[in-house]
Amino acid sequence: MEINQVIMKEIQKNNNIITTAQVVALGFSRAILSKYVKEGLLERGRQGIYILPDSVHDDMYTLMLRSEKIIFSHDTALFLNGLSERTPFTHSVTIPSNSVLSNTLMEECNCYYIKPELLTLGVVWKKTTFGNEVRCYDAERTICDLMRSRNRIDEETVISAVKNYAAFNDKDLNRLAVYAEKFRVSKRLKQYLEVLL
Repeated sequence: MEINQVIMKEIQKNNNIITTAQVVALGFSRAILSKYVKEGLLERGRQGIYILPDSVHDDMYTLMLRSEKIIFSHDTALFLNGLSERTPFTHSVTIPSNSVLSNTLMEECNCYYIKPELLTLGVVWKKTTFGNEVRCYDAERTICDLMRSRNRIDEETVISAVKNYAAFNDKDLNRLAVYAEKFRVSKRLKQYLEVLL
């Protein structure tokens, strides 16, 4: 048995990954994926996500494929923006406060909530270490998120992030000030910056 050519093209287009929704959108039954898994032609990466055998599993990309609401934030966004060299064990995501992720996704991520009107502020696309593009927040929004969530994040991470941001070549202090006002963290951010700059 071989993988259908139409499905294979879609898999190759998506860096060796395909979702159940993509297969259904192509006009195939979801049962075909189970057959491919039994035959050893595909492996189940996560719920609703299938990859070619011997392909490297990109956690961030497959998480994002499972929910349109997910935007990588906090320590995961620090990593994606080059402000941290440490890959988080558990990825941090932000979703709108008026929605809920499935229980399986909630168990795999550190979830943060934000008002829907502030959700897309500072969203950019960054490449994972595997070359897939994912949604995350820019460096300025990430610093503000860390200030907002200080009680859930260790102080060392916050200090290190602000230090790295201060040395960051692509920093935009005007944007940081605008975001800090919107998130009401200007005073707190100023205290950190005064000590570090």
